[in-house]
Amino acid sequence: MKFRDEDILNKFAKRLKQLRSEKKMTQEELAYSSGLSLSQVARIETSKLNPTLCTIVIIANTLKVHPRELIDF
Repeated sequence: MKFRDEDILNKFAKRLKQLRSEKKMTQEELAYSSGLSLSQVARIETSKLNPTLCTIVIIANTLKVHPRELIDF
C-alpha cells in the first residue's frame, strides 16, 4: 500500500471512530445495527481494511450521517 493510501485510511478510521463516539455507539453496536461483522468494523477503525463504497454508505446510514461526513477530513 502506498503511503498516501495509508494516510487516507488512517484519516477515514479516525473520522469513523469520532462519529461513532459522538453517536455513543460501540463497535459492537455499529456492527450489529449495520449488518457488518465486528471484526470488519474493528479492522476499518484500525486502518487494516479499506472499506468499499457500499460499506461506507451502510456505515453512514447506520450512523444517520451523509456519507460525505465520513470522508470529510
